[in-house]
Amino acid sequence: MDLGIFKRNNINVTGRGSTPMVFAHGFGCDQNMWRYVYPAFEKDHKIVLFDYVGSGKSDLTAYNPERYADLNGYVEDVLDVCKATHSKGCVFVGHSVSAIIGILASLKEPEYFSKLILVGPSPRYLNDLPDYIGGFERKDIEEMLLTMESNYIGWANYLAPAIMKNDERPELSGELADSFCSTDPVIARRFAEATFFSDNRQDLKKVKHPSLILQCSQDIIAPNAVGEYMKANMPNSTLKVMKATGHCPHMSAPVETIEVIREYLEDVNLN
Repeated sequence: MDLGIFKRNNINVTGRGSTPMVFAHGFGCDQNMWRYVYPAFEKDHKIVLFDYVGSGKSDLTAYNPERYADLNGYVEDVLDVCKATHSKGCVFVGHSVSAIIGILASLKEPEYFSKLILVGPSPRYLNDLPDYIGGFERKDIEEMLLTMESNYIGWANYLAPAIMKNDERPELSGELADSFCSTDPVIARRFAEATFFSDNRQDLKKVKHPSLILQCSQDIIAPNAVGEYMKANMPNSTLKVMKATGHCPHMSAPVETIEVIREYLEDVNLN
């Protein structure tokens, strides 16, 4: 057991099962965002929760701007966590950018993965018309990054409700905004650049593991066209369009999220 990685990534292991299930949080979040979902799987799985370096309660002194200049640094975090927790053949559950990080990790060291659960994934956030709709123009992202630099708290409070898309439950937007604000603004901006300027469309066809794509309704970060694109370009993938709105169904609709994941795992294990 590598205690250094445990401290660095604030790893927490729970559950009574033997099959590992690794939960990876999205941009601006931390492992606490999974608290409504992971307990449902503790009986049958070894649950692994962690924070990327620079997020949550990770060791900020371990942050290296060069390592985390692109998604590969976060891929290494995932693989380090899997190795430190002896989680070969895990069910990987990744939210948002972590869905792509999980895909890249599975391509690099496939033995650590058995299935991929991709919550609100997007292989490219920028439009590449006429063939691809990612949801954003480059100027949109550049303006967002400038706002993060000039008024980070204002950016967080503006963006969180649009991402959450549950206006009748402002406490959810508040939690997401607080999570954004608890992240070092410089680190958050670098993570945003690595996320929103990435293009991993060519990696989709290389995926070998069975994959579940969870597509939310009214998701401004990963619109419906993105989920359909991923399904069309990923072998052995299943697309499930959820009733949940927004980009964070594990927070806003945990019951539906649990049901969809559980049904998929049961179907895959039967087949």
